Amino acid sequence: MKIKELRNGMRKVEVEAKVVEKTPTREVMSRYKDVVHRVATAMVSDDTGQIKLTLWNDQIEQVNVEDKVKVENGYITTFRGEMQLNVGRYGKLTVNE
Repeated sequence: MKIKELRNGMRKVEVEAKVVEKTPTREVMSRYKDVVHRVATAMVSDDTGQIKLTLWNDQIEQVNVEDKVKVENGYITTFRGEMQLNVGRYGKLTVNE
């Protein structure tokens, strides 16, 4: 699937793209437990467009700028007016350097 085909609310998304940018890691408090999680955002791009990919905890170290990533069983949300690609609990993130 290409980035330009993605729409808010889509599920079971499979996308391959290249990481062009990565934000510094920040810490957020879990909504459900008294646990702090680390989160970062990577801008990923293919030949049709780009989208933000949300990275949590261990995923942050796996992904670097210039890496090619594949998201399987991901989903699309909108956060602060921007569409985001999420791996989620049931999705899979694969990195090909």
